[in-house]
Amino acid sequence: QVQLVESGGGLVQPGGSLRLSCAASGFTLRMYVMSWYRQAPGNERELVAQIGNTGGASDYADSVKGRFTISRDNAKNTMYLQMNSLKPEDTAVYYCRRSYSGYWGQGTQVTVSA
Repeated sequence: QVQLVESGGGLVQPGGSLRLSCAASGFTLRMYVMSWYRQAPGNERELVAQIGNTGGASDYADSVKGRFTISRDNAKNTMYLQMNSLKPEDTAVYYCRRSYSGYWGQGTQVTVSA
């Protein structure tokens, strides 16, 4: 069955960096567009970044452009989100999703605080 498992979240100071990973199984990753979402307490889940199936195209929310980089390694069935210059407002649970589907990971908490 389809599984998406995020890892790499944690507590980081403002200005710091984290790299999230999303390990995919049960399907062939290279065939699908993939995305990262986040949800902060009291807020709706929002799209953070999306990447084409070959990794050649990507798109970002305005709030993370220039700070976050989405990437993928289809040979490893894994997608990544490199997050730099983190801000307190980036605090949220981050989810990976097989785009345009109901397949989501369980989420990983990212907390940016001094």
